Amino acid sequence: MSTTDKQEPGERLEAAKAEIADLEERLLEINGQLRQSRSHNEQLTVMLQQVKEQMTAMRMEVDKLTQPPSAYGSFLSLNEDGSADIVASGRKMRVTLHPDLDPAQIKRGDEVVLNEGLNIVSIREADLSGDVVNLKELLDHGRRAMVVVQSGEERIVGISEALDVMSLKTGDVMVLDPRSGIVVERLERKESQDLVLEEVPDVTYDQVGGLDEQIEAITDAVELPYLHRELFAKYHLPAPKGILLYGPPGCGKTLIAKAVANALAHRVAEVTGQENVRSYFLNIKGPELLNKYVGETERQIRLVFERAREKAAEGVPVIVFFDEMDSLFRTRGTGISSDMESTIVPQLLAEIDGVESLRDVIVIGASNREDLIDPAILRPGRLDVKIKIDRPGEEAAASIFSRYLHADLPIDESCVLNLGGGDPEKAVRLMIEQTVTEMYRAEEDTEFLEVTYQNGDKETLYFRDFSSGAMIENIVRRAKKLAVKREIEGVGTGLRVDDLLVSIRQEYKENEDLPNTTNPDDWARISGKKGERIVYVRTLVSRDGDAAGGRAIERVGTGQYL
Repeated sequence: MSTTDKQEPGERLEAAKAEIADLEERLLEINGQLRQSRSHNEQLTVMLQQVKEQMTAMRMEVDKLTQPPSAYGSFLSLNEDGSADIVASGRKMRVTLHPDLDPAQIKRGDEVVLNEGLNIVSIREADLSGDVVNLKELLDHGRRAMVVVQSGEERIVGISEALDVMSLKTGDVMVLDPRSGIVVERLERKESQDLVLEEVPDVTYDQVGGLDEQIEAITDAVELPYLHRELFAKYHLPAPKGILLYGPPGCGKTLIAKAVANALAHRVAEVTGQENVRSYFLNIKGPELLNKYVGETERQIRLVFERAREKAAEGVPVIVFFDEMDSLFRTRGTGISSDMESTIVPQLLAEIDGVESLRDVIVIGASNREDLIDPAILRPGRLDVKIKIDRPGEEAAASIFSRYLHADLPIDESCVLNLGGGDPEKAVRLMIEQTVTEMYRAEEDTEFLEVTYQNGDKETLYFRDFSSGAMIENIVRRAKKLAVKREIEGVGTGLRVDDLLVSIRQEYKENEDLPNTTNPDDWARISGKKGERIVYVRTLVSRDGDAAGGRAIERVGTGQYL
């Protein structure tokens, strides 16, 4: 009998349990080792996958580095057999397309990538670099164009299908790809944008004083033809093409033109019922039009009027404003300036009444020397309406003063009490009356010039004979500055009559020597004295040393012969 057999059943049971426990412990140990092995296997799998991907990427990189270089070309056209015509490296070639490419996606002018077999494998965004040219004429329904390069030569080029041919106009600035001979981009016409200001000025008729008759005349010329088209058509009455505002400097010519543009913009909004619809005010910066290169100034004028026609095509009026018109369009053949006006003037005439009509485009010119403007521009049918903006008289001066001097300003309490009896409105009105009376005095201490005419007659001119709206505005500004300085010093608040009277004398004092700087006859014309020819001007100068320009103690004459 074996030892096991001799053991009692209870002992065998205990031994079996111990063996089972030992086996379970070994099983747990083996399971733990198995899990650890699985974790290691997973990590090894991930590492192997990463190494595989790195090897694949390196293999691809090596393949790329060992591949021959790709070439670029410009797509021209697609042929019936599925091949394509391109221009690459200055050569025109016929190549095939990669099967994955959709031929419908490729347009004329696109830049394409070629593989080593010179087959098109992809399309890339064009660099849009090249030569700047000007469009002269569209050909073949927009497939080709005649352009002018910087040297002035004309070239026939293709047009990229990416461009909207319908929006292209003569004079457009474009980018020409010199490799393919195709224009690929239309640039904004910065040069014409720099020449004009489209924004309607924020100036109203209420800000213009003393020019009621002139405002009515220019309103009739500008607003009536637009607001009452049917009546004008009924009477076969054409709208004026142009208006000339002329007169001495500082009398409101530019201000009126701005006010007209503002009023017209509001009328357009009223007629159309749309607040966002407005007129356009093209304020020409004259000096920027002038260019030393032959034909450039004329081209700039064409661009301005093309811009005006584009805006007028929207159904709204456009004002083209030439300030200091005599600086650009002088009389041809006078020899006063260069020969440039011999071509600039005909260009303006062609734009005003040439083949292309100016519908809803109004030309307004302003000038101090209308006698220098070429007569062909001033004749009826071109600048039809001529409005003189003269120096203000006493009544007009009071109206101008009221634009800058009103009861809303701080007025000295003593002036309100003594002049207006406590009423600021009345006080301001009396302040203006006293100021105008002082400004328009014709006495010895306000004598300014003595002029001698060609027939020997002499005339004494006073400061009042050279007043202007700009001078009145400056007088009010001086008075306000005096009031501000007094308030800073703590010696009073508000404007006084004395501030205005002192400002008048200061203004006169500053203008005493100005006539000596000009030719007498030219000075007379600029100043509005265009009667008989002036041959001698004697300036009556105050020598009392009073900064405010008080009564003259010693009067001396300085003169100049023509």
